[in-house]
Amino acid sequence: MQGTQLRSERFEARLRPEDKALMQRAADLSGRKLSEYVIASAREAAVRTIRQFEGMVLSEPRDQEAFAMALLQPPAPGRRLKAAARRYRSMPQP
Repeated sequence: MQGTQLRSERFEARLRPEDKALMQRAADLSGRKLSEYVIASAREAAVRTIRQFEGMVLSEPRDQEAFAMALLQPPAPGRRLKAAARRYRSMPQP
């Protein structure tokens, strides 16, 4: 559905001539208009950045095991967590 939505937003940017020339060359090589190339590239970079900050990668086996154990055998709730749960339960419900 992304391709069928009306593109109604505008975005402007000032850039150095050499940056525009670089982007134009890349756009030409990929067979796209400059604006199409810039929008696609910015979108890819935005998605990558969001994934980087919202996701979690456990590449070390030790980290994977620690995460799994925390899910399977969570530690007992501490004093402060128990107090917070009591306060929450005593709040009036809507």
